[in-house]
Amino acid sequence: MAHVLFSPLNWGLGHASRDIPIIRELLDHDHQVTIASSGNALEMLRREFPQCRTMVYRDYPAPYSSSRFFLPKFSAYIPVMLKALAEEHRNLKNILSKDDYDIIISDNRLGVYSSTIPSFFITHQLRFSTPSILWPVEMGTIYVNGYFHKKFTGVIVPDNPPGPSAISGKLSQSRFKATIDRTYYAGILCSTQRLDIDRDLDFLVIISGPEPQRTKLEQILLGDVTDLPGEKVVLLGSPIQDVHRKLDEHTIVHSYVSTEEKVRLMNRARFLISRSGYTTMMEVAELGLRQGLFIPTPGQTEQEYLSRFYQKQGWFLSRSQYHLNLLSDVEAARKYRGFPEMPKTAQNVKRLYQDLLAQYLE
Repeated sequence: MAHVLFSPLNWGLGHASRDIPIIRELLDHDHQVTIASSGNALEMLRREFPQCRTMVYRDYPAPYSSSRFFLPKFSAYIPVMLKALAEEHRNLKNILSKDDYDIIISDNRLGVYSSTIPSFFITHQLRFSTPSILWPVEMGTIYVNGYFHKKFTGVIVPDNPPGPSAISGKLSQSRFKATIDRTYYAGILCSTQRLDIDRDLDFLVIISGPEPQRTKLEQILLGDVTDLPGEKVVLLGSPIQDVHRKLDEHTIVHSYVSTEEKVRLMNRARFLISRSGYTTMMEVAELGLRQGLFIPTPGQTEQEYLSRFYQKQGWFLSRSQYHLNLLSDVEAARKYRGFPEMPKTAQNVKRLYQDLLAQYLE
């Protein structure tokens, strides 16, 4: 039985969520898994895997901006991040001095690697997206990422290989040889599963993201959602509130629901309105949901790029929250065809284990 140290980043729940099927696969092969993370990510994985040992391993705060001007703040944050990465790596050495591990898996934590233990890095961003005027900066991120990727045994990309079914577009492509040589395209990985239930909900609206943008989107959508025809459920993504109310006889609003209930609602939905975060996009692909309208978080360049990319591919329509006309945008979104067919998580995670991880664990 091998011992795995699994350490996801705590920038939202997306990283920890996509790690659930990998951890489950490791446990199914009778390996011991220790989960090292912090905040909501650690709490979610503790609840999901009570049989696993866990430890608090703090990371660095996300450089989110309260405005659409994300890049200036991110650029100023780089020296702080580099210092935090060095501290993260020193903390790992302390962890490794207390226990023996056969493999390390880091989800987007660049400082969690060892020169003596096989170490794998999970990311869907081998490069970052910037406005066209900053194209040289975008090219530079390929080589900066490559510098860190060289410290890992392998890089696991939760997406299909570059081509017509790659849902992360250019983000999962690199020109840096060290990155290319280490990259394994695992296919989509998410914890949401398709259920054998009817799609009887006309619209599911999921409002999420960092504040204050989450609240701004809530104010915009709640003013118009009752104009949509049919049965609607709105999730506010705010667990600190306790709101369960009807806007009218066809529109229910919940401040928060359990993970299980959210999965059921996504399976029931015929049409999804949400942010365009990558974890949500993998869930859409996993469930085979064909109709949706996506609203990128202002200033988050990844979501803004994915929105433009999906619209160009003819998959989904996106709209800025500053130019949203919900009723007409929903009608326009119905003309898009959704993601192409692709292998699902159950198949992908078994292939990931057999093709890559097993050689270090068995």
